[in-house]
Amino acid sequence: MKKAAGKKLAAGPQQELLDILEKRFKKNMTRHKGIEWEKVLAKLEKEPAKLWSLNEMEMTEGEPDVIGFDKKTGEYMFCDCSPESPKGRRSVSYDPEAVISRKEAKPRHSAVGMADEMGIGLMTEEEYRALQELGKFDQKTSSWVLTPANIRKLGGAIFCDRRYEHIFTYHNGAESYYAARGFRGMLRV
Repeated sequence: MKKAAGKKLAAGPQQELLDILEKRFKKNMTRHKGIEWEKVLAKLEKEPAKLWSLNEMEMTEGEPDVIGFDKKTGEYMFCDCSPESPKGRRSVSYDPEAVISRKEAKPRHSAVGMADEMGIGLMTEEEYRALQELGKFDQKTSSWVLTPANIRKLGGAIFCDRRYEHIFTYHNGAESYYAARGFRGMLRV
């Protein structure tokens, strides 16, 4: 997540993004009960690189929104709240190593690589399950989630989706990619 350090939006695009985020925040108050927009805004204005990352999430159709506050770190948690896995982040393998290892029909990118360039992290399985308690996500698509090192070492990666009113976790080869599989990002501000 280091690649976003030092990047920032110009004043016009920054204000446009803040307007979008505020409108989404106020429209979806059930995602962040007890959190005030003014406090979120104050944190965002102090961290231009995080605003740049949120803009990247927005530009790839992730519809980022606040989903919680970490009392231990004092950070607001933003994640992609688009109904389906973000359109601009689909058809990617799990990580850069998976792209390299694929012999034919290589994907254009990887979830881990793209997240790193955007300055965000992949959601963990636990974060993904917590998001699903706030709404119904990935009913037609699926999303790569952060894979434990022991699974990745053996060539696998995990992804999740919602089907039949249940949250499923599956595995696949890390080099696989599908038109309906992308990833959801997490950003702490």
